[in-house]
Amino acid sequence: MTDDEDRLHQLGYAQELNRTMSGFSNFAVSFTIISILSGCLTLYGFGMNTGGPVMIVWGWPIVGLMTLFVGLAMAEVCSSYPTAGGLYYWSAKLAPSNGAAWSWFTGWFNFLGQVAVTAGIDFGAAFFLNAFLDLQWGFTATPGHTILLFGIILIVHGLLNSFGVKLVARLNDISVWWHILGVLIIVGVLVFVPDKHQSASFVFGHFVNNTGWGSTFYVALLGLLLAQYTFTGYDASAHMTEETHDAARSGPRGIVMSILVSLVAGWVLLIGLTFAIQNYDGSLHSSSGVPPAQIFIDAVGEVTGKILLLVVIGAQLFCGMSSVTANSRMIYAFSRDGALPGSSLWHKINKRTRTPTNAIWLAAAGAFVLGLPYLWNATAYAAVTSIAVIGLYIAYVLPTLLRLMQGDRFQPGPWNLGRWSRPIGIIAIVWVCFITILFMLPQVSPVTGSTFNYTPLAVLVVLGFAAVYWFVSARHWFTGPKVQGSEEELAEIERDLEVI
Repeated sequence: MTDDEDRLHQLGYAQELNRTMSGFSNFAVSFTIISILSGCLTLYGFGMNTGGPVMIVWGWPIVGLMTLFVGLAMAEVCSSYPTAGGLYYWSAKLAPSNGAAWSWFTGWFNFLGQVAVTAGIDFGAAFFLNAFLDLQWGFTATPGHTILLFGIILIVHGLLNSFGVKLVARLNDISVWWHILGVLIIVGVLVFVPDKHQSASFVFGHFVNNTGWGSTFYVALLGLLLAQYTFTGYDASAHMTEETHDAARSGPRGIVMSILVSLVAGWVLLIGLTFAIQNYDGSLHSSSGVPPAQIFIDAVGEVTGKILLLVVIGAQLFCGMSSVTANSRMIYAFSRDGALPGSSLWHKINKRTRTPTNAIWLAAAGAFVLGLPYLWNATAYAAVTSIAVIGLYIAYVLPTLLRLMQGDRFQPGPWNLGRWSRPIGIIAIVWVCFITILFMLPQVSPVTGSTFNYTPLAVLVVLGFAAVYWFVSARHWFTGPKVQGSEEELAEIERDLEVI
């Protein structure tokens, strides 16, 4: 038995998933889900209307630094408890009392955020793919067409994940280089090919308010959504620890390094893209509804612009695939402990591929349902991204709060923050409280049925369901993460999964 398997047995679980991922592959999953070529570009038009260049360029490092504090606090706890359950498992073990309740609500917020971030990523990919198809073959960018492409992309990602973690790990390794080289190629082309560029004063200092709100400060804060939404999904490194070698070190490193690399590369991308804007009269115009695509074409011509657009679409498809992977592992682990309706179905393992196939398809179906309001609500995409931020970050910070409440009783793993643990944790908690309130607020004025930010509604529905379910039923039987059995019973589970 390896040290990883021994530690997993100590945490109460059998080695059901294939432990074949390297530390680099673990990092690659989180880096791919953060995906600067997805989050930065899909919300670029939102950012240009809500604060403009100054908030895009300076909001990125500010949010990135705050996100790093959140990630560092998470990474320390991940090192102590390297299991696929991640956040909800940590809450159960760190809570001074009522561990089952803390675990329950952390898990449900994590579930909401995971489904929303999958929806946001693949919805963004559908936007960009629709723009390319419109430019190339006239497949117009209507809500119906976008939803159709959204569904097809989710099906493809479900199929890829069903083939096994080895394929997913290999594609994630490729994805890292695709993202890094893609950013270098896009920025290089946008710097050297166009005949003219925007001024430095425009890129680093121009403020835009096309929201209808009168408060500059309020609009500037709303503009932080572009960066904060991009910096989500790095809990994937925690959810993949049962499939990663040297998990107690590789998982935390994956969380932190994915944030750091994305911080640098994303800033370069946003600055390069903003300098390349050619035709600007107070707002960005795009026949396809995707401003970055129009920026590419205006700056470097239609043929080269389409090539750059394909680079972005490829990155977004890699990103969505990884998000389904992480989402399904969270669903698998949460169901393994009986927390989701129909848990026996969702945590079932495919013996041939050693993957939670049913959980994969639940992740894809849930994401599709969350994106459907786009058919009648023009601001639905911004709402989905807000839901992802709020759901995930509440789940991110609850274990950090409980870790601080533990004080010296906390048993750190091999990767820890030492004396910096408390100040970093406090900063992380304050930041998450701030953004949770911020991104529930109206984003466009006047507020109508087509511009209503349904983020609070979605969050309240899930929170209300989890609360009612808890007080009516779950509090009587949900005890938090379950121990699957004795050492002999865990070994028997593992033998049953071996493919002869």
